[in-house]
Amino acid sequence: MPEKDIYILGIESSCDDTSAAILKNNTILSNIIARQDVHELYGGVVPELASRAHQQNIVPVVDAAIKKAGISKEQIDAIAFTRGPGLMGSLIVGTSFAKSFAMALQIPLVEVNHMVGHVLAHFIDDGQNKMPTFPFLCLTVSGGHTQIVLVRDHLDMEVIGTTIDDAAGEAFDKAAKLLGFPYPGGPLIDKHAANGNPAAFQFSKPVIKDLDFSFSGLKTSILYFLQKQTASNPAFIDQHLDDLCASIQGTIIEILIKKLKKASKDLGINQIAIAGGVSANSGLRKALTEEAERSNWEVYIPKFEYCTDNAAMIAITGKFLFEKGAFSDQSVAAAPRYSI
Repeated sequence: MPEKDIYILGIESSCDDTSAAILKNNTILSNIIARQDVHELYGGVVPELASRAHQQNIVPVVDAAIKKAGISKEQIDAIAFTRGPGLMGSLIVGTSFAKSFAMALQIPLVEVNHMVGHVLAHFIDDGQNKMPTFPFLCLTVSGGHTQIVLVRDHLDMEVIGTTIDDAAGEAFDKAAKLLGFPYPGGPLIDKHAANGNPAAFQFSKPVIKDLDFSFSGLKTSILYFLQKQTASNPAFIDQHLDDLCASIQGTIIEILIKKLKKASKDLGINQIAIAGGVSANSGLRKALTEEAERSNWEVYIPKFEYCTDNAAMIAITGKFLFEKGAFSDQSVAAAPRYSI
C-alpha cells in the first residue's frame, strides 16, 4: 500500500515579503510571494509599514497558494510558519495567522527558524537539482545575517562562524545608498559590477580571527573613500560607477570566500552550499564556482527563487519537523531573536 502524501502549508513573514507555499512531500506545488514596494521611498524596510502590509497580504497570498496547488485546505496536514528571527511586527502577523488556521483546521502547527529554512531550501525537489550530502558547510548570507553553518543532518546544525557586527547584505545596502542607488541596491551593484574592474579600487578588509566576519570597517572605508574623492571631483561616482561596484562587490565576496576556504580546510569538508538573499548575487555564485574548481569542492547553489525570503523553504523545513513530530502548541509566540 503506497504511503500517504504529505501536504504542508508554509508561511513566511519575517521581513517585508509575505509568502505562502504548498509542499507535497518534497515537491513545491506553489510558492506565492507578495513584495512591498513602499519601502523604496524610505531607502530601507520600515517595520510598521511592513507589518501593516503583511496584514493586508496574508489572506490573499495563502488563498492563492492553495488554489495554485490545486488542493483543498482540508488536504493540508500541517502548517509551518517562520517564528523568527526577523521583525517582530512582521513575524506576529504570520504567527497569528498560522495559529488561527491550524486551530480552525485542527492540524499540527510547526515553528521554523528562518535561517534553518534557508539552509534546507537545498532539499526542495524540483526534479533537476543536486542535493548536498551530510556533512556539508553552508554559507548563509542575507541582509541581516552572515553565517557559516555546519550541517550534520536536516535538523542537526551548528553555527561555526558569524558576523560580529554587520552582515554582508547590510554592506551591500549601505554601499548602494552611498552610490545613490534606490532600495534595494544590492542587485544594482551586482548589475553594474559585471561591467567593471574589481581591482580598480582598494578597500579595507577586516582581520578577524577564527571563522567570524566583520563588515562595519568595510562600510566605513567605502564611506571615507567616496567622501574624499567626491570632495575633489563631484562627478567621481558617475564617472567610475561600474568599477566602484565591481570593487565593492569583489571585496565583500573575497571576505566571504576566504572564511569559507578556512572552514573547509579546518574541518576537512568539501561539500559547500550557499543560501540566503545574497546567494542570488551573480558575482558570489561565479566566485564560488571558480573556487570549487581550485579547491575540489562539490558546490550547491539553490534556484534563484529559493534564495530570497520565500515560504517554500519554510514548508520543506516544516516537513522534516513534521516527520519528527516536532509540533508547537497555541502558546507559541513570535521570536525576533531566534538562534539556530
